[in-house]
Amino acid sequence: MSRQKKIVAISGSIRTGSSNTNILKALATFIPEDIEYTIYNGIKELPHFNPDVDQMNPPAVVKDFRKLLKESHALIICTPEYAKSVPAVLKNSLEWLVSSAELYKKPVAVITASPSITGGDKAHESLLLTLGMLDATIVKSGSLLVPTVRTKCNDDATITDESTKQALIALINSIVDEIHH
Repeated sequence: MSRQKKIVAISGSIRTGSSNTNILKALATFIPEDIEYTIYNGIKELPHFNPDVDQMNPPAVVKDFRKLLKESHALIICTPEYAKSVPAVLKNSLEWLVSSAELYKKPVAVITASPSITGGDKAHESLLLTLGMLDATIVKSGSLLVPTVRTKCNDDATITDESTKQALIALINSIVDEIHH
């Protein structure tokens, strides 16, 4: 059995060229080499959550998603704000975890990145409430709002703003410290 620590990252945006996905790609440059870092791109494949289906026999894609999270040591979510909340596709993926407890006490970091000057504060608040209900552990320095994201991360997944870069490094250091302790 591998002793390598694993961090899974999920983008709340399934849009091609998403700033949120680019932030997760940029984070890879800050992850220590002894950590396996995976960006999960399958939330768009998850069916609409249905408790009846979940109780009977969840689809294979749901089982695979749960297994990936269960085997991870930490989770990073980076999401935009849609209509003052998290995108439905991200909320749906989290609803599949309500009865299965993959995030129970798991270290989680949350980044909300938005083109607006508020940084997506309503989505951030909503996501933190959902993660609290799932009993995930938000790590110290693991909650970050990135307003006007397009001025801070380019299409090549490079962080172009020094203060944002330092905040992201602090977030990574915090989650790595949590899974190593």
